[in-house]
Amino acid sequence: MKLVIVESPNKIKTISGYLGKDYEVLASFGHVRDLPAKDGSVLPDEDFAMSWEVDAASKKRLNDIGNALKNADELILATDPDREGEAISWHVLDVLRQKKLVKDKPVRRVVFNAITRDAITEAMRNPRDIDEPLVDAYLARRALDYLVGFTLSPVLWRKLPGSRSAGRVQSVALRVVCDRESEIERFRPQEYWSVGARLNEKGRSFEARLYSVDGKRTDKLDVGTGSEAEALKAAIEAGTFSVTAVDKKPTKRNPYAPFSTSSLQQDASSRLGFAPARTMQIAQRLYEDGIITYMRTDAVQMAPEGIEQARRAIVKNFGADYLPEKARIYSTKAKNAQEAHEAIRPTDMFRHPDTLRGDPDKHRLYELIWKRTLASQMRSAEIERTTADISVFATSRDIALRAVGSVVTFPGFLALYGVEAKEDRDPNAEEDEDSRELPPLNVGDRPKLEQALIEQHFTQPPPRYSEASLIKKMEEIGIGRPSTYAATISVLQDRNYVRLEKRMLIPEDRGRIVTAFLESFFTRYVEYGFTAALEEQLDLISDGKLAWKDVLRDFWKDFQGHVEEIKDLRVSEVLDALNEMLADHIFPAKADGSDPRRCPNCGEGQLSLKLGKFGAFIGCSNYPECRYTMQLSDAATGGASEAGAGDGIIGTDPESGLEVALKSGRFGPYVQLGEGAEPKRSSLPKGWTPDSLTLEKALQLLSLPRPVGNHPETGKPISAGIGRYGPFILHDGTYANLPEVEEVFTVGLNRAVDLLAQKAAGGGRFGRGGGGTPAAIKTFEHDGGTISVRAGRYGPYVNQGKVNATLPKEVKPEDVTIEQALELIAAKGGASGTRKSSSRSAGAKKAPAKKAAAKKTTTKPAAKAKSTAKTATKPKPAAKTKAETPA
Repeated sequence: MKLVIVESPNKIKTISGYLGKDYEVLASFGHVRDLPAKDGSVLPDEDFAMSWEVDAASKKRLNDIGNALKNADELILATDPDREGEAISWHVLDVLRQKKLVKDKPVRRVVFNAITRDAITEAMRNPRDIDEPLVDAYLARRALDYLVGFTLSPVLWRKLPGSRSAGRVQSVALRVVCDRESEIERFRPQEYWSVGARLNEKGRSFEARLYSVDGKRTDKLDVGTGSEAEALKAAIEAGTFSVTAVDKKPTKRNPYAPFSTSSLQQDASSRLGFAPARTMQIAQRLYEDGIITYMRTDAVQMAPEGIEQARRAIVKNFGADYLPEKARIYSTKAKNAQEAHEAIRPTDMFRHPDTLRGDPDKHRLYELIWKRTLASQMRSAEIERTTADISVFATSRDIALRAVGSVVTFPGFLALYGVEAKEDRDPNAEEDEDSRELPPLNVGDRPKLEQALIEQHFTQPPPRYSEASLIKKMEEIGIGRPSTYAATISVLQDRNYVRLEKRMLIPEDRGRIVTAFLESFFTRYVEYGFTAALEEQLDLISDGKLAWKDVLRDFWKDFQGHVEEIKDLRVSEVLDALNEMLADHIFPAKADGSDPRRCPNCGEGQLSLKLGKFGAFIGCSNYPECRYTMQLSDAATGGASEAGAGDGIIGTDPESGLEVALKSGRFGPYVQLGEGAEPKRSSLPKGWTPDSLTLEKALQLLSLPRPVGNHPETGKPISAGIGRYGPFILHDGTYANLPEVEEVFTVGLNRAVDLLAQKAAGGGRFGRGGGGTPAAIKTFEHDGGTISVRAGRYGPYVNQGKVNATLPKEVKPEDVTIEQALELIAAKGGASGTRKSSSRSAGAKKAPAKKAAAKKTTTKPAAKAKSTAKTATKPKPAAKTKAETPA
């Protein structure tokens, strides 16, 4: 019996059926080992020894594989035909050898590009050994990604609070998005006018555009004002027209090459609206079902049998006239392409997309692949392109117009899409003017004027990147691999570095700050050329032309030295660099020409970027005399968020004379009274919408907490307010819920006393013994998260996220300022300094804060791994903060 290892369990049944009873097929379920997400998993000082960790699920699968191998005569590793697949085979074999289960049994590696009987049978006839250079390239890539992420990310945490991670490819992709946003911000539109005429010849209308004026050919931007356009329009209206030249030229339009991973993701995004990750999920299912070839590839060439089958399918569906004399051969132009792979194509060109109509997503994606593949082997479309020059006579100006059109004389591959073939055009490209059809025109014809045409335009900034266009850009500059494009974009969104809005990628302020920091202090490591050159070195490793540890040594020597230098940076140096690099974004020019950095509160200080414990914000240089602060997102929009419809001034408070404004913050819409260092704010409660907010309602919110009266028994005050869990009443540290928000503004003393009595009888949610979080007495909006003042079981405290800090006895909860709250939270040591163990028993004594903070959870080192890569011996202890694995 022979044991066959594949990656996906979905392949087992199909492959078992092709191989027969002499084979047992098991799945690894993807990677079985990875580098633990902690310090010490890669040890540069020990010749880049690597410690691998097997998770619980993989451990069970490896045990199943090991038990099956005991009864097998041969081990066949049949994981996917790419670098990751080669690495998975290497990992499985390495673990089995460590367990001494392989012994003298033969081990073979087989690869197939499609899950068909012929492909698998052919692969079994041609086994090979594991490709060690390909594994070395994987090890180098994995080590590089780990070293960059786990060395750079802690620097970000220290220098840029609120930043989450950095990565070798991730950070460069983020820079691409941020660079485009900077271009857009610097862009200044330019006015221009298009001039033309709608003419009629032999009863058929057509349009001609301005081609030259006074013997000089006009470009797009030459007519820059409305007055110029009107003068040209008047001249055209006063003139007569004559066709002076007609040029008919046959041209051809060639089909696109078959899909690679990148082009499939781009096309599926543009035409079907699929996110790259979704495209790969559907393609994976098509591959596992044996419907398409392997879907992770940067090659565009097809196997000879695929070409031959496509040509036969063309003859069957369209006839021999649509078949070119010779087969079309495509070659990959992308850098670092793996030419050993094949393009993505149907395994059976005679399988029509309609056979998959039962699964709409699979049907649509397969139809895209089927048409692209078939079209790639069809004849070119033949088009007759006509250019007609038309002179305008009897005017004060020498004006010439030009009309361009085309006629399809033989559809060729366009017949697959319909003769117009708009479906096959690049959806991001502008429509060609020669896609119009002209009437028959001859020299000497004198068309009649129907209408002179002028239209105002403004130049447009470059478009933001979509997921599809970002993948195209990454491929062009040579960063990342086909298997990582979708994952890289997902990581950027998961880290809140970019957001997807109307299918466009928009960098968040957090992402822009990280990019500015890396560009300022790690310039080389986010350069496109450097990252692409590193990719080329990895490919040289896979070709056996470079030693992988030599590449790591060269990289680490420079990188580590640079990181050591940056560690000594003062925060002021970081802020100066960020203020300069992000000036156009944070402090855009004002329409009145005034200084955009002048503090609106004191009028003397300069606004600049500040770094708090929970991220960046804008503050005044006159601090602490002036305590003006602003969220970064508000600064970029002149002090008001873009997010909320209807943001702006609601009215004026008749008592204070201050303006009442509606704003949109990170945590939703809120109302604010006046400006300055500590404006009073209140979030809109659940059920209230910005468009229904009146000045009266806003003032009611700002008046909270509202005094209800003194309790008749205790004499202590009762107040009503709105907190995190809704409306409430508060008496002597005890909270009771109110059923409706509106009741906060109307509840009387008797009703309040009754609710408190019910709460004392055990029917409430908050307060002593209630088991919940006390409602907020007072809240502040802050960049690091909402700050609230609450009355707890052991006295009042301030809260932000998971940080709780007790108020000093002399400070009343209702008098707490945002500065006092921030100081108390900072003194508490942040979120990491206030987490408490969930395993403490009910009767256990509360440990002193210092001792509790000193206690650490330790992790057992990963087991040693014997391998051709001389993997690690003993990793360093886990870091205090678990780093996130970078893309």
